[in-house]
Amino acid sequence: MINSTNDIKNFIKDKNFKKIFILCGKKSFIISGAKIFFNKFTEDKEVKFFYKNSELPVYEELIDIIKNIRTFKPDLILAIGGGAVIDYAKIANVVELKDNLKDLIVNYSYPFKEKYTKLAAIPTTTGSGAEVTSNAVIYVEGIKHSFESQLLVPDNFFLIPEFLISAPNIIKASAGFDAIAQALESLVSKKSNEQSVEYASKSLRVSINSYISFLNNPNLKNATEMSIASNLAGKAISISKTTAPHATSYPFTSLFNISHGHAVGLFFERFFKFNFDNLNRSETTFDLKHRFDLIFNLFDVKNINDFNIKIGLIKKEAKLEDNLETLNIDIKQSSENIIKGINLLRLGNNPVKIDEKDIYNIISKNI
Repeated sequence: MINSTNDIKNFIKDKNFKKIFILCGKKSFIISGAKIFFNKFTEDKEVKFFYKNSELPVYEELIDIIKNIRTFKPDLILAIGGGAVIDYAKIANVVELKDNLKDLIVNYSYPFKEKYTKLAAIPTTTGSGAEVTSNAVIYVEGIKHSFESQLLVPDNFFLIPEFLISAPNIIKASAGFDAIAQALESLVSKKSNEQSVEYASKSLRVSINSYISFLNNPNLKNATEMSIASNLAGKAISISKTTAPHATSYPFTSLFNISHGHAVGLFFERFFKFNFDNLNRSETTFDLKHRFDLIFNLFDVKNINDFNIKIGLIKKEAKLEDNLETLNIDIKQSSENIIKGINLLRLGNNPVKIDEKDIYNIISKNI
């Protein structure tokens, strides 16, 4: 599962790619050490770089990327970065420029047909799992919209732990918690199956022990383990999708500039307690109580309260603040825009039916 930089060299050599479009984040591309590596081994290739400017994957920049790709006509797109970079590449590789493209995105009605060219993804963060998922997101006028298609899955991916080590801890913390949240949400999602449960369980067996270790001591061993955990979590949610914590996170990112994994963690314990407290309302085809027992076993706790305490301690060690007052978030003042920004597709995967009133009560609870 883990690769070396030689694997990328051999891949490009064996496939005889001549024109390579490299989509990346400028800071992460430099900090990760990827820039030095790719500058050296692509000297005999025709290469075009596109550096992502927006923190979030936004419609306007997506259009710019599509135009650049179509003008350059590469035989390979390399997406090197975090989830936003990889999502940009995934969407740009399957979407055609149309006058009504924005409407198609907003109405979740884009007709996927084929890939434009080959796409390889190289993550520089541990969290999104975007290199293996069949979905991608784009923000249109501050609202998050999801694409979902097997055509979005990159043709190849490479996990290079060396590229993860030098990222700022604030990015490691947010991305790493996202991997943990993905796996946990996958286990209770209505769409989960035996395969997704296996992926999610394996991911958590690694990340529970490696996440904080990676933050405190970002060496090759810890980077490797978190890279594996993230990839497995990505495989899990590619099957099951995510649930309420992810669905509710997006407006907190777009409205308050809270990084994605951090936003997912804001109310994580509250949503899991809501699901556990409403087991009798479960809409799953599996026994939801058994899934929670599996989660408790993985975290070595006996009940939902102990589980939530453990999640809280993990967030505290990672310095992921969840005090809304400290974060200058006024739920009452912003409630209309928050509710408007919730992703209904993800919300529909929650094991217990949850409506706007439930969400408002959960996120405004003073605990």
